[in-house]
Amino acid sequence: MSHQDQGCCSSGKSHLQTLNRTIAWWLDDCDFSGVTFRNDCSWSQCSLVAAALCWALGDETNLTDRFTSARKITARLFPRQEPAGSYQAFVKLLRKWTNTLLAALMICFRQRMQQGDAGEFLTAGFAVFAVDGSRVELPRTASNQQAYCAQNNKRKAPAGQRGGQHKGRNGRQKKKRTSVKKPRRSRRGRSVQQKLDNPNAWLTTMWHVGTGLPWDWRIGPSNSSERDHFRQMIDDLPPAALVTADAGFVGYEYWKTLIDGGRHFVIRVGASVTLLKKLGYARELSQTVFLWPNKAAARQQPPLTLRLVVVNNGRHPIYLVTDLSQSRLSDKQVCEIYKARWGVEVFYRSLKQTFDRQKLRSHAADNVPTELHWSLAGLWAACLFGKHHLQSTGGEPSRLSVAGVLKALRKPLREYKSRPEAGEDLASMLDLALIDDYVRTDKTSRGYPQKRKKEPPAGKPTLTNATRSQKTAAKQIKQLNQQTATPAKGLTA
Repeated sequence: MSHQDQGCCSSGKSHLQTLNRTIAWWLDDCDFSGVTFRNDCSWSQCSLVAAALCWALGDETNLTDRFTSARKITARLFPRQEPAGSYQAFVKLLRKWTNTLLAALMICFRQRMQQGDAGEFLTAGFAVFAVDGSRVELPRTASNQQAYCAQNNKRKAPAGQRGGQHKGRNGRQKKKRTSVKKPRRSRRGRSVQQKLDNPNAWLTTMWHVGTGLPWDWRIGPSNSSERDHFRQMIDDLPPAALVTADAGFVGYEYWKTLIDGGRHFVIRVGASVTLLKKLGYARELSQTVFLWPNKAAARQQPPLTLRLVVVNNGRHPIYLVTDLSQSRLSDKQVCEIYKARWGVEVFYRSLKQTFDRQKLRSHAADNVPTELHWSLAGLWAACLFGKHHLQSTGGEPSRLSVAGVLKALRKPLREYKSRPEAGEDLASMLDLALIDDYVRTDKTSRGYPQKRKKEPPAGKPTLTNATRSQKTAAKQIKQLNQQTATPAKGLTA
């Protein structure tokens, strides 16, 4: 496979030559030295990643047909190697090395995003990221139900209460008598409980606002904590990054982790959050508030000094908190950054509807993360390449159409044996992969049937003045921090 970058998608080339240059652009700067296969393995690191990306981007209905096409393309791109033709062997090898291969691929893609290959990286002077979670449906197999259904991932009961055991009057363990309640049956004979046991994978994504591309993600069962996923991704954010999120990502520990790492946030708060005023811990302006839950105060952890910004979306007020002062981020910029958070919802729509990942196809639970990881990597690679092409040709990367770039890349994947006709080469199709520019009208009055119940707004946070004991405790912690030269957590005047 040639790694010379002489115009990644030059016209006049065959579809196979175009694929060769495209995959070379994806993998040129990737370091796969941490991956070592057996001597008798017919795959190399680059050929396996190339096959995985083609497998993810293919438009065949089932996974085995996608692999068959991806393997044929890989065999032509790497003629010195003859990859194994077994789908099970491919998935087993890919499953074993997915984390290591993806880590190297992510480093390469993130560098390209920071270098401006996909558009502007900074927003209001910060690398802004939106984080949110969503569920992805899975086939209803016994394997997926066991691994991904919420009722199969509940916490264990405390010791002494497991297995129906309880203590009697004499302190001995007695077996608790329980009656087995049969599940309620529907008219068709299928139990109602069985209908509810549909497996779902939980996906939490860190999405970059400036380029409109993913940055990181975590996968787990349907009852996974998106806030825990969020905390796992903080260390991989660039320095001085800014995270914006909805009211589901509140919490002292999560915000403190961001601040301690030199990062910032703009996060919505609701009725579940209590903010203090007049604590006397730092210089207080009109918007200054403090987050200091009782658990943090009991551990003698310092309060977080924050700024509360109230905006209105036309229906009700929205309460946003940030650790940045107004001199570094104005109220208008806070509002615009939080408004840009909606882009992660659009990304999920592209993943599930445009890219057809509303429901995965893996019947074995062990293969679910592999399919979803490489689906995300394939969509990332396609959009990154499309934005790079528009950037290099003077186009607008922000107008890239996900449907258009998938259509442009899937044509050479299907017709790799032939040459493109006029206007059907990858470069020409990427030039047209733009979202339309007509002005959309308001569609809120259209009588769509409501499929789900509307969730109530997050509400207003509880604002209360600090008590005398809280002021005394905050003063003691402030004096201790001054003695140990520990800076205050949160914004400063």
